[in-house]
Amino acid sequence: MTRILLVEDNEMNRDMLSRRLERKGFEVLIAVDGLEGVNMARSESPNLILLDMSLPVMDGWEAVGKLKEDPETKSIPVLGLSAHAMTPDRDKAIDAGCDDYDTKPVDIKRLLGKIQALLDQNHAG
Repeated sequence: MTRILLVEDNEMNRDMLSRRLERKGFEVLIAVDGLEGVNMARSESPNLILLDMSLPVMDGWEAVGKLKEDPETKSIPVLGLSAHAMTPDRDKAIDAGCDDYDTKPVDIKRLLGKIQALLDQNHAG
């Protein structure tokens, strides 16, 4: 079963996303801040990380940097999530190390397409 680590501090977003992903057959692991997300990525080795960029303790920008500089976690695809929909925000997330980026509120069909594309790309590589 494909494991997705969802790093999200907003309880409503977390519940909605985790339920929808589980219905699609994913195992969902949950972290509520960036530091917990980085630690769980190391201990749980998920297939993909959904990372909110606005997080407490350690924000998504710092978290993705730590994930991508760590040999244990650098190959895990990271999909950044943010309410900021402007092109510079997407570019900033990609530059920080995210493999892709999506905006909130989440369009679940679009998000699932991006998740599948990253998993396929990572599996092929």
